[in-house]
Amino acid sequence: MSLPVDEAEHAARVLRLKAGAPVGVFDGRGGEYTGVIVSTDGHVSVRVDGRGAAAAEHPVSVTLVHAVLKGDKMDDVVRDAVMMGVTAIRPIVTSRSETSLGALARGGRVHRWRRVAVASAKQCGRAIVPDVQEASALQPAAEWLDTAGIAAPRLLLVEPSVEAGHTVDAANVPRPTGQAVALVVGPEGGWTPEEVAGLSEACTRVCLGPRTLRADRAALVAVAALFAVWGSESRLKAQGSRPKTE
Repeated sequence: MSLPVDEAEHAARVLRLKAGAPVGVFDGRGGEYTGVIVSTDGHVSVRVDGRGAAAAEHPVSVTLVHAVLKGDKMDDVVRDAVMMGVTAIRPIVTSRSETSLGALARGGRVHRWRRVAVASAKQCGRAIVPDVQEASALQPAAEWLDTAGIAAPRLLLVEPSVEAGHTVDAANVPRPTGQAVALVVGPEGGWTPEEVAGLSEACTRVCLGPRTLRADRAALVAVAALFAVWGSESRLKAQGSRPKTE
């Protein structure tokens, strides 16, 4: 098999791998394989020798619905979310997001985030690359989650300043019975009162404690806290790692 252009250039020019070097390859959908580089002349070819041991995935599947952040901060969100084990990422544009759907399309941001997801999966040894979906606008908030196909249960991450009524601490969020959950995280300026009201109709409001966290770190902390509460049993029996090609 021939590696895609980006991966071939990385293997040949960055890692300087030569013919005969053992490598691990994965298909992004859970398949892990061992192989050997056959050629680096013009393109990089790999001979696949057999199935490898894929890294374990967390039993709870998390879809991260995250407001787009300014600058390159969303790159960090995607990288960390993949590292922590989320299974899908849905970027959204909210009232306080400092961008628009048009600007995201012109800048090729979703394509960039997908490349970040691949790189992060390689770095942390996951055989699954989370699906970074197309961005969409959160309007109106009360109906968007249903029309966008975001499955329940849904957890809305709110700041400590949000009225405490009907808000639970992350340490007390029960493990979802269906083994899947959506985590909804806002932008730098936080949710508007209207968005909180609308989203609260379809979400359980969750707070991470008395401190206000950076917008580009909130999801990382939330996923780590929730996985710690829910336990870390794996749904994949095989454990292992591959020689990294990043």
